[in-house]
Amino acid sequence: MRGLRSFLVLLVVAVGLVAYAYFVESKRTPDESEAREKVFTTEASAITRLDITASSGEETTLEKQDDAWRIVEPVRAGADSPVVSGIASSLASLEVQRGVDDKPADYAQYGLAPPRMAIAFAGADGEQTRLEIGSKTPTGGDTYARLAGQDRVFLIQGYLDSTFDRKTFDLRDKAVLKFTRSDVDSLALENGSRTIRLEKSGADWRLNSPLDARAEYGTVEGVIGRIESGRMSAIAAEGADLDLKAYALDTPAVTVTVGAGSASATLAIGKATDDGKVYARDLSRPLVFTVDKALADEFDKSAADFRRQDAFEFRPFNATRIEFVRGDRTDAFEKVTGEAGDTWRRTAPEAKDVESAKIDALLSAFSNLRAQSFVDSTRATGLDRPLVVVSVRFGAGEDHQTEQVAFGRAGDEVYAAPQGEPGAAKLDATAFENALKALDDIQ
Repeated sequence: MRGLRSFLVLLVVAVGLVAYAYFVESKRTPDESEAREKVFTTEASAITRLDITASSGEETTLEKQDDAWRIVEPVRAGADSPVVSGIASSLASLEVQRGVDDKPADYAQYGLAPPRMAIAFAGADGEQTRLEIGSKTPTGGDTYARLAGQDRVFLIQGYLDSTFDRKTFDLRDKAVLKFTRSDVDSLALENGSRTIRLEKSGADWRLNSPLDARAEYGTVEGVIGRIESGRMSAIAAEGADLDLKAYALDTPAVTVTVGAGSASATLAIGKATDDGKVYARDLSRPLVFTVDKALADEFDKSAADFRRQDAFEFRPFNATRIEFVRGDRTDAFEKVTGEAGDTWRRTAPEAKDVESAKIDALLSAFSNLRAQSFVDSTRATGLDRPLVVVSVRFGAGEDHQTEQVAFGRAGDEVYAAPQGEPGAAKLDATAFENALKALDDIQ
């Protein structure tokens, strides 16, 4: 009985504590005195200068000019705005986790004599405030710190080490090339004697050297995107007297030029480094840097790699008429809009209704034909006596377009030649045979 009585007493106490926590503590408004003390009263937007001393001893000075951060010492260069803005924001929101010692006899015990790193900042009035940062606490959760000119040592959150401990390169804008993506209207790759040029017309890309042909939109935009997102791995050399030959940049292996109207930016690729990177430079800046080899490999493309892979531009949903000429036979189908919606009818060799499932299969089969590779000439492709010539009208109203593609066979190989395009595309023979079967299924 005594054990049961003790258990009941403990249960009542526990229930009382839970009830107190719920009804009293959860409804109590925190006293303002319990809020953590802010280290600074400065707003991040008011900070116009930063002097950062990293734990390595490297010092960097940055200034905000026209709302953009720039490094002014030890070099003059653009800054990585998100990184620098993050430092300014962290300073503005910095809180004292706990006071440690108001008048220490020895700052060395806190890693503050001298400080492990420091950040000084100034606002528009030019008045500078310096935060000195020491060693971490034994648990590693917090870091000792003090304000220059004040005795008090306090704790700040330890994870801020990764925010504040920045070398000059960490703070630098590491974009390999600067341009506005939305303005880009040309791209050129030069590799020795080979030059590939592409130009944008409206929303489409087209090759204009070494041949005039439609370009694969995703491939071109993918290359431009990789250049835009490309970042320096390290600075190899900087200054007016660069020895470009030492990096094989006097005669680059590849140059890539991004054009936007009359403006352009060029990236040159040199030799590989010992650690698997590649030397490169932006021709508008006096520096040599390294980049990942994957970025350099992105430019190892032939003109064929940029060519549009689809044999047709039309898609099943926007086709309004399709015609097939095989020898002396012509099969034609047209989309008809009626009260019941859109339907397809055969118009040649005789007029009759067709099953929607079969016309859908036909349109899908031909629109999905893609090039596996390209040949420069139509000789020995069977295109002098095509198996079938397909003409398609697609689009709506006055904006409609037409296209024509001829198909030929040479041995086991099948080729396609879109009208107005050079050479021919080699297709998957099985996919082509399946497309012809879809046509025969409607007979």
